[in-house]
Amino acid sequence: MLQVQFIRDHKQTVLDGLAKRNFADAEKIIDQVLSTDDARRKAQVSLDNVLAESNKLSKEIGMLFKSGEVQKANLVKEKTTQLKEQREVLAQQKSAAEEELKELLYQIPNVPHPSVPVGNTDEDNEEIYREGDVPVLHENALPHWELAKKYDIIDFELGTKITGAGFPVYKGKGARLQRALINYFLDKNTAAGYNEIQVPHLVNEDSGRGTGQLPDKEGQMYHVGNENLYLIPTAEVPVTNIYRDVLLKETDFPIQKTGYTPCFRREAGSYGAHVRGLNRLHQFDKVEIVRIEHPENSYKALDNMVEHIQGILKELKLPYRILRLCSGDLGFTSALTFDFEVFSTAQDRWLEVSSVSNFETFQANRLKLRFKNKEGKSQLAHTLNGSALALPRILAGILENYQTEEGIQVPEALIPYTGFDMID
Repeated sequence: MLQVQFIRDHKQTVLDGLAKRNFADAEKIIDQVLSTDDARRKAQVSLDNVLAESNKLSKEIGMLFKSGEVQKANLVKEKTTQLKEQREVLAQQKSAAEEELKELLYQIPNVPHPSVPVGNTDEDNEEIYREGDVPVLHENALPHWELAKKYDIIDFELGTKITGAGFPVYKGKGARLQRALINYFLDKNTAAGYNEIQVPHLVNEDSGRGTGQLPDKEGQMYHVGNENLYLIPTAEVPVTNIYRDVLLKETDFPIQKTGYTPCFRREAGSYGAHVRGLNRLHQFDKVEIVRIEHPENSYKALDNMVEHIQGILKELKLPYRILRLCSGDLGFTSALTFDFEVFSTAQDRWLEVSSVSNFETFQANRLKLRFKNKEGKSQLAHTLNGSALALPRILAGILENYQTEEGIQVPEALIPYTGFDMID
């Protein structure tokens, strides 16, 4: 969430950024934030004054008793009782103002980076790079859901029987290719300096709030009611929350983590080819990269993450493009996001396979993730994350773009991981 002091010092910048996002009633909620913070500050000042007066009187009472002025000491004690009542009232007012302030700040998205283009939908995203040749397929080429059935490697109907739509069953060479991709992505990430970590697949409410999934995306998360836990929508949530309530040293930077997890999302269902097969799932596998950075280095780190993912897609020889997300398509917590899309030749459309984002201090403020700077002062760190990579649409792209009349070729980079070079 945004820092109140930042809002105070840069009110117009914040309003301009929220207007860029088409955030309704921006001025109204910002004024509410500032007035609520004024009330919090006023209660704090009054509380400090009452505490100071109480401490002063306590010393005075001790001196009066010591000098034998018992009656006068008892009169002063009555006054301290009144101050105690005032203290309790002021503490309640301060606490109420803090809670109201927090709830207001939870409603405000991050301020977009100046480079974010203005726009309303994904059609306004800016393509900044494209690479790779789109293969020419044979005339009987099929979309991946038909290939999955033809070669018996993914069973969507069986997944529906066991659980429901959006929970496929991977079989035989399909399962082995899936596992190969996970291992390949993890190996690429660790070779690039990311430390591998295994994390829980359920998180508590504090973790969901820490990275911004709650309360913004509560309806998209699977909730385990009895324990009040949430199935993770991405490894970003548990990995980043490792550093909740942590005070780092400058020498700790950069922190680079990678991890594989299944991911769970209750996205609203719709129909058509754009959501068929692997295009949109409720459970899917993903390898994530997360970075905790010094604010001065976070955008250099973002560029490094983009280059890293480019290198993986080049090695897989998949045609891809990079989009800079517009203000209307930007995630709630992000200051700047680049999306990677792979071209699916059989579907004749682009498939999103990764999002790489810099959240600046937005998550760190929620997480209370700070570091001691050179002056010895506490300062918020910057957090970043990216998919490296999300498997379903990468797998769809491989199946469709690598299909031949004899079968589906395996990308050369994956053969050491699969142990086979053809699905037939």
